[in-house]
Amino acid sequence: GSIKKITVRDQLGILLLGLVAALHWTFFYGAIKLSGISIALICFSAVGFFSSILEPLINRRPFSLVEILLGLLVIAGIAVIFQFDEGHRDGIFYGIISAFLGAVFPIYNRNYMQRMNAPTLMTWELSGGALWLCIIIPFLLDPAVPVKLTPSAKDFGWLLVLSWACSVWAFQLSSNALKSISAFTVNLSYNLEPVYGILMAFFIYKENKMLGAPFYIGVFLIVSAVSIQTIRTVRKS
Repeated sequence: GSIKKITVRDQLGILLLGLVAALHWTFFYGAIKLSGISIALICFSAVGFFSSILEPLINRRPFSLVEILLGLLVIAGIAVIFQFDEGHRDGIFYGIISAFLGAVFPIYNRNYMQRMNAPTLMTWELSGGALWLCIIIPFLLDPAVPVKLTPSAKDFGWLLVLSWACSVWAFQLSSNALKSISAFTVNLSYNLEPVYGILMAFFIYKENKMLGAPFYIGVFLIVSAVSIQTIRTVRKS
């Protein structure tokens, strides 16, 4: 009973936003396949930089020099950690596209959240994402490469964890947050994901190639940007 009726215009708009979300995750997992978890997560940090530029353009508000500088601080952290390794060029390209789409999504999502509740928005958005992925998948598959499309029982269990805990529940939390804070602040807080995500990749998948001074310097820059924006938000409140 929590899903409400919405206009046809909103239905179409949210379905297209579902496409943005689907492409964001497609490019994100593509970056992981090409260059590993650490590189994909580092590129994900660029979301804050893109949102500092896109949000003022889309919502027609003045640019914030502080937000742009904080976004550039995150970009500097990415550059230091990864040092422009040409061996990961394709993975970085996919990761940057994913970050751009990841910045677009919460900006429009916040606009819809001002007019409808989270369950309604989630139902249309995630259904739209699933629909678009069904259309996209055939174009992503290489006929010459055998691919297992039917998940095993173990795969299915992990897919449920990804879909319910890591997607639906997390999506609802972030959507509710967008009612109170800007998309830039939400996006900048997402930059913590590379920090704990990379640490988990080190422990689980032994991706410890970046455990050195550049890694810690880059993480320090990213965390500094998040901390400064958090302090600014608290003071405004």
